[in-house]
Amino acid sequence: MHSYKQRGIKLKVISGPASKALAEAVSAQSGIPNVPVVSKIFPDGESYVRLDGDVKGEEVAIVQTTCPPMQDGRLFQLAFLADSAKRAGASKVTAVVPYLAYARQDKMFLSGEGISVETIARMLKAAGIDEMLTVNIHSEHSLTQFPFPAKTVSAIPLIADYFVKKGYKGAYALSPDKGAMYIAQQAQAVLGGDAGHLNKTRDRYTGQTVQTAEGLNVKDQTVIILDDIISTGGTIVGAAKILREQGAKHVFCGCVHGLLIGDAEKRILDAGVEEIVGTDSVPGAVSKVSLAPLISQELKGAR
Repeated sequence: MHSYKQRGIKLKVISGPASKALAEAVSAQSGIPNVPVVSKIFPDGESYVRLDGDVKGEEVAIVQTTCPPMQDGRLFQLAFLADSAKRAGASKVTAVVPYLAYARQDKMFLSGEGISVETIARMLKAAGIDEMLTVNIHSEHSLTQFPFPAKTVSAIPLIADYFVKKGYKGAYALSPDKGAMYIAQQAQAVLGGDAGHLNKTRDRYTGQTVQTAEGLNVKDQTVIILDDIISTGGTIVGAAKILREQGAKHVFCGCVHGLLIGDAEKRILDAGVEEIVGTDSVPGAVSKVSLAPLISQELKGAR
């Protein structure tokens, strides 16, 4: 994304219904004016949104997460807001989507499948979105297929800093698998301890995973399991059990997108994880880290 500050362009932040508190925090921290949104759900389940402010001739950033529940409805709200902004005369619309729904459906595995995240991107382009900022998308490569400039930023350093402030400087940063080792390394840069990963294989039909801890030495250490997203929690449960078997002293979990479907939170805690820390990309009980500083920094162009 280009720096609005460097280009001398006026920008306004639009508060999407799913991220009202986050959008207001971004405005407060960045000094960028906020445009409230009037929204409601009709009795038949359809969404209504209206911009409660002037955006004519200005660039806008719509802050709207699309996490479950109602991810489809939240995507439509985002599209409706983009269309409303363009009809109201906005010169450019940037979608700030902390959690991008369908981002994990970024490949074709079986005959007859589509690539859902690319379909979503084309839909948003048609609605009037010119640019997108998201956070820890599942596959950064998928953004190259979007029909507009799209960027992902990482909230892992913010999560690591949360644990540092709680007194866990030097903790071991663990990735659930080798492919996500970069996440553990981002945390390691803040925590200052060691980093490593488990080995994981996943069945493409059942989705079941098998984890092993070959060469892992975490005895008597504080370990933070880090991942971009927790859905059903199976991966974290398996990792926590392995860490306890390996003699870890403390086990915590940090994730950017804490979906925690069903009883995932209970299962993770029952497996020996002492605390689950997520961000407000998915508002909920574990949303202990705000993305506002990260988003504000991007919108202001500060580095």
